[in-house]
Amino acid sequence: MLMPKRVKWRKTQRGTMKGVATRGNRVTFGEYGLMSLDLGWLSAREIEAGRVAATHMMGTEGRLYIRVFPHKSVSAKPAETRMGKGKGEPEYYAAVIRPGTILFEVAGVTEDLAKQCLNLVANKVSVRTRMVSRKR
Repeated sequence: MLMPKRVKWRKTQRGTMKGVATRGNRVTFGEYGLMSLDLGWLSAREIEAGRVAATHMMGTEGRLYIRVFPHKSVSAKPAETRMGKGKGEPEYYAAVIRPGTILFEVAGVTEDLAKQCLNLVANKVSVRTRMVSRKR
């Protein structure tokens, strides 16, 4: 799974989720992309599940680009633990997703194969998505 090689601080604050994506909101590398319509956190497991599904669907043809990376550590305390005693340990890493963020891109495949492939990926992620194509 994806995670940072090294971080300055192990535990990050939750932050506020608002606004739309101003960066990473255009299809740049491929011809078709999967755009997020919601705010949220995309866990490293979801990104990996999408990658596996897409590469399995495409086989040897085409190329898949993953446009998001899970930089944010999400911590959790064990179940049935008393209050206090500090913040929990990092449980998993997540990517912060805003509306308009391109999550995955595909290149070198036909439109119908790209649609099938990105539809499989969309079923793996926890945010609403839409397929978009590159602006000519």
